[in-house]
Amino acid sequence: MKITLYALLLSVVLFGCGGNPEKTFKARAFAAGDDFNVFPKSAKNILTIVKTDSGKIAAADRFIIKSKDTAVIIDDAPNAETKKFKTASFINTQKTAVLVQSDNGKDKMDPFYIIYINGGKTEVVSLNKPSKGAEDKKYTNGLEELTRSNWLVNNDFLITTINSRVYPVKRQKEDERIQGKFFMYSSDKTTLAFLTANALYQVNTKTGETFNLPLPASLTSQPETLVANIQRDYTWVPNEHGTSFLKKNADDDRIVDISEFKR
Repeated sequence: MKITLYALLLSVVLFGCGGNPEKTFKARAFAAGDDFNVFPKSAKNILTIVKTDSGKIAAADRFIIKSKDTAVIIDDAPNAETKKFKTASFINTQKTAVLVQSDNGKDKMDPFYIIYINGGKTEVVSLNKPSKGAEDKKYTNGLEELTRSNWLVNNDFLITTINSRVYPVKRQKEDERIQGKFFMYSSDKTTLAFLTANALYQVNTKTGETFNLPLPASLTSQPETLVANIQRDYTWVPNEHGTSFLKKNADDDRIVDISEFKR
């Protein structure tokens, strides 16, 4: 009887220890000095993306992030606590930093975070800025892959996966997400141009410099020819600091090098 009871107790203990360990991490705001290009102290100090749900389409897949064998739970009140993500992509080759979007049922409005290993410890950084923009739902596009190594998050952050850098995108109004759609960038990919209601709002992600270029209604009313007309009549011009901004050609007969334009 004692042997049977002992065996039963042992099986309960082993079963209880068989669950997947989890740990909650408090998210903090992004800071300008954050460095996500971290090299692990050992092969064990990396993150793992684990697919938990597979849908008929990729957008239906869901993931968890593990630090060693522990699943990461993000606490970012008042946002709902989350441990399952609908987007999960490494932003460095060392696999010590991963960009995630929570799965809280808000579609593109769900918040983004970077989970990374810093000095052997797991940290969570929020890439979410409050916004009161009248058309936030229209211009909150989640993750936009401008190139394979340049990602735009909700018009607020540019991530370059080549060096794992995150650059804040300066807003026109501090309390509003940029109320426009990404349109094109300069040849060095540091100046982003957003098409707003009647202008091209331009911001350099490295210097924070901005330039708002009003556009005539004759251009904005013809979206099907807008890109071609911009390429024909406008040029990227460096300012006194060497920062390029798109400006109207002074000479309409100027021959424009189309390679200056990137979309």
